[in-house]
Amino acid sequence: MSQVIRVKPTQDGTYTVYRGALVLVSGLTRAQAESYEASLAQTERKDQPIH
Repeated sequence: MSQVIRVKPTQDGTYTVYRGALVLVSGLTRAQAESYEASLAQTERKDQPIH
């Protein structure tokens, strides 16, 4: 089971993308962070085995 991917705002107005407690990337605009999150989610779905 994969960990949850989240986007959270920071105090300086940028956004950080997390996988579980791990910071993947920070300093992004909201649009960049959401795009990155969507890309990761899509990649994870492709990696899932088909049952």
